[in-house]
Order: sequence, then structure tokens, then C-alpha cells
Amino acid sequence: MLAAPAAAQLAEPPDWAADALWYQVFPERFRNGDPRNDPTWASLEFPDVVPESLWARSVWTADWYARQRWEEAIGPDFYEHGVFHRRYGGDLQGVLDTLPYLDSLGVNALYFNPVFYAPSLHKYDAASFHHIDPYFGPDPEGDLAQIARETADPTTWGWTAADSLFLHLLEAAHARGMRVVIDGVFNHTGTRFFAFEDFRASREDSPYWDWYLPLAADDPATPEDEFDWQGWWDYRGLPVFADNAHGTDLHSGPKAYVFAITRRWMDPDGDGDPSDGIDGWRLDVAEEVPVGFWQDWHALVRSINPEAYTVAEVWGDATDFLDEGGFTATKNYFGFAIPTEAFLIDGRIGAEQYAQNLTERTAAYPLESARVLMNLIDSHDTDRVASMLVNAGMQANFDREVSPRYSEVYDPRAPNAAERDLQRMIAVLQATLVGAPMLYYGTEAGMWGADDPDDRKPMVWPGLTYTDECLDPRGQERACDPVAFDGDLFDFYQQALALRRNTPALRYGTFEVLAAADAAETLAFARRHEGEEWIVMLNRSDAVQRIRFGQRGADAPLVPIFTSRGEVADIASLNVTIPDEGSVSFSNAIPPRTVVVFRRATQADVRPYGLDE
Repeated sequence: MLAAPAAAQLAEPPDWAADALWYQVFPERFRNGDPRNDPTWASLEFPDVVPESLWARSVWTADWYARQRWEEAIGPDFYEHGVFHRRYGGDLQGVLDTLPYLDSLGVNALYFNPVFYAPSLHKYDAASFHHIDPYFGPDPEGDLAQIARETADPTTWGWTAADSLFLHLLEAAHARGMRVVIDGVFNHTGTRFFAFEDFRASREDSPYWDWYLPLAADDPATPEDEFDWQGWWDYRGLPVFADNAHGTDLHSGPKAYVFAITRRWMDPDGDGDPSDGIDGWRLDVAEEVPVGFWQDWHALVRSINPEAYTVAEVWGDATDFLDEGGFTATKNYFGFAIPTEAFLIDGRIGAEQYAQNLTERTAAYPLESARVLMNLIDSHDTDRVASMLVNAGMQANFDREVSPRYSEVYDPRAPNAAERDLQRMIAVLQATLVGAPMLYYGTEAGMWGADDPDDRKPMVWPGLTYTDECLDPRGQERACDPVAFDGDLFDFYQQALALRRNTPALRYGTFEVLAAADAAETLAFARRHEGEEWIVMLNRSDAVQRIRFGQRGADAPLVPIFTSRGEVADIASLNVTIPDEGSVSFSNAIPPRTVVVFRRATQADVRPYGLDE
């Protein structure tokens, strides 16, 4: 239906990546499995601004907007005075304990936000890349003492208790058939990073002087210390690594260090068998690191594990960058999240433009690469999909200021039934379009929340009793929203993932748009693989709609298999007719706010997935 540009040539993806069903874990907010290792006041990023005598671990099940005494002592503003100093105690033991939950959901690939030693809640301000954060493991005090005895020389690096627990987590995940990818932040560090601390203290005498970018020297004639350095986007708390003299690579010092930690985590025992290591990397702000570094680094990565998966954080068109840098994939904001949000949530584009975006942005990659792109709709860098739907019309391509922190009109409430209908539609698209679906933790449990920090609430677990969310961070009146694990929504995501897992055409198949209509807000597309054809029909409107499209040699009936509403009656009423002129129409049309998945019948035993007998 739509012409597409020629595809770029990317690194050959690992065999397993097209089968991946991704789940993003934000460790500090996922599960507190070991209260004995909870963070302390001294471990905070900025402890000096927090009253030590009042600070305490935040209550997992409390109203997110309820403030503790220590927060109120800092100041009156929810966002400026306390929330970023909260710690809930999520840890690796919590992930280990909940592997059965993830397994039951159907995910088989885990992406972890940074797990390395760092003082912040998000861990993008590393103090070390060669150790797991001590407060994610069973013995923070012992780990910190061990780390203090080590140097930059890899031969001095031992395995802390947290490191060992992480390796055990890898083993346990692998035993369940789950792959594990971790965040690599190779553009910058935190100010407590061992090399930066020496750079800051010893200045020109530091062996790490060339690792960073000094901007201003101290003036000895003044009492102030004017020494300054280049930070990420000018934020001094995240000093950036220096490039080489030509700007084509990282400086040799940080480059050698990153190579050393890459070997450490990909083949922990160094025996040449990477099965005890991580399965890949998600690379933070990848475009801000020179391509020459990525080329050399990827050569190292694939020499260790040819089946490793590397996914770049790129928000725009990533085809040329991925090809040149040697990446496997990108987090598919450009090809999936942004156009899907623009059509299904904000209505800024119609079905025809959406179809064109899907066609062109999928075809920009070879099929074997397109099918391993990480198809997400939300993450730790956006508001949650449920809150996007509540606040439809405000997104503007995932503006970070879409939040009650910056907006008086942003609504922090829970989604209603109609908005959940749209969330389910998006989930079906994740399960059926080209690319591997990724769920942000808690999406399947019904969580909602604005952009950072409200998208990082503690995970909502079955079996825990949560306080209703009744407060507004701006002091506005709002109705109370019950907070509880949504078992029905979980079951739906479980079924949608099963549909993809059990259907080769949805994982490997070609993609063709069959019909798109702006006025009706409808779309139909086909996935084909080895003689099988699956057709997905979407109705975004609030009225029933008929969808018609031409089919070449379509003489077999379409059998409804799955619907975003999950109701047998809705599926059973969709009787497909094929008129003589070769177009397909429906005697009972697609219900409003619904996606229906059909299979071209080739055998008699077709049965809907996840539906009652």
C-alpha cells in the first residue's frame, strides 16, 4: 500500500532477540526483598540537605504524594524538597524473589536500569562501573570497605557480596530462559566516581586528569574554589568523559576502563564462556559518545559473546547511527512510541499518517533488524502510558515537562475504563507490530504516574495493601484513587504476550498496511510468515466501523483470534465475508476503541488464545 525507503545495513542480530518479550526493571522501586540492606542517610546523593535525625526509608505502600516529616523540614514543595531523596529499598533480592511473577507474565528478557554503585535513586551518576551498588546486595558495609581498598587496576577488583548476588540473579534468570541486559552509561559519571574524585582533589597531578574536561582553574586569590568541569548538558553533577584529540573516540583512559568492565560483566570468570554473564547492554545517551568508540567496543563485545544484544537510547531516526556504530537495535521511540502516542493518544496525526510512519520507519531497517527493535510506549523517561491517556493532548513528543511539577492542568488521577481500553489497544499493537515489545515495570499491574519522578513510584504488588492516592502535589482538590494490583489487566497482558510468543508470524513476519482511514480512525495491517497470514484491524473511534481492503487471492476465511477487549462475544460476532470483487468486509464491524487480531484459516483447529472454553 505504501512505498518505503531502502533499508540500512545493521549488525546481524542474535537469534534470540526477535523472540524477546522485554520487561524494564527500575531496581530501587521494584521490590524490597531484604530490608537489612536498606539505604541509609549517609548513602544519599545529597545528605547535607536532609535532616539526618528525621530521615527514614519511605513507606512502600503509602500515598505517593504524602510527605514525611523530613521532607516537610526541607521545604514546602513536593518536587523540590524531598522526593528525590526518598529511598524505598528496592534491591536484587527483590528481583530474585519475583522471577516467578515475571515468568508467569510471559516475559523472557529483562532490561535493568543502572545497577552499578551510585548514590542516586536512578544510578545514572556512577561511583563505579565495576561493582554493583552495595545497597542492592546483602552486605553494604562490607562491600563499601572492600571497594575502598581497591584501585583502578582490574587485578585489584574482587567480587563484593552485591556483585555475587547479581551473578546469582543472572544464573537464576538464565535458568528460566530469561536474557538480561543492563544499562551502560559510558558518556559520563557521577562526582563520587573514583577517577573523578582524584581528578577533583589532585587536579593536574591526578592520573585521571585527562579523563575529564576542566573548564576553569581555581583562583588562589579568592576564598572560593572556582575549579570547574564540563558536565552532561552543563550539569556539574554528571561530569562527562573526555574524547581523544580528534573527537573520534573516548580518551584512552576511560576507554580502557570501560573495556575492562565490559569483559568483567560479560564473562565474569574469564573462561571464554559468556553464559555466566549478561546478555547485552542498553547504552545511555549513545549519540553523545563518539562513533569510533562504539565501533571498537562492539568488536570487543562480539568477540566475547557473538549473541550479545546492544540497544542504543536514540529518540530520533537512528538508522545511520546504529549502522555506523555497530548496534543491534534502538529503543524504538521514533518508529513505535512517538507515532503510536500521536495517533492513539493525542490524535495529532490520523490513521493514514500513522500507517505511513509505521511503513517507512519499519522498512528503514532490514526485516531481521526491524524485528529486534525495542518497541516501548513508556519508560523511566516518560510519563506512564496510563497517565498519557488521562492527559491526552499534552504530550508533544514526550515533553519532560508534562507533569504536575510544571503544569497546573496535568491530571494525576487514575485512568478510567475508556482510557484503559486504549491502553489495551496499544498493548495489542506492541504484541503484533514488527519489533520486540517492552513493558515498563508496573504497566501490567495498572500503575499510572506523570513524568520523572512520578513515573518511578514503588511497584504495585498483589498481596500488599496500599493507601489510596488522595493528595495532589500542587495542593489542588482531587478525588481519591484506590491503588491496588490490577489482576484483570495483568491477565490481559499475559494473554497478549502469549499471542506473540505462540505466533511466529508476529515475531518474524513481513509487514504490510492494508487499509487506513482518517475519518473512521481505522487501520488494518498484515503479518505474513512461511505461508501464515495474520491480519490486525484497529478502530480508534467511539463508534463501530467497517474496514474494507483488497486481498490478492484471498479465498480462505479470516478467523478472529484475539481482541483488545478480551471478550468472547465480541470476537464471535465478527463474521468475515469475501465478496466477488475481492475486497473484505464485515457483517458485524469492529467495535469502538478495539483491536482485533485475525488469522487466515489454514487448518480447522484454530482456537482463540487466552479465552474461555
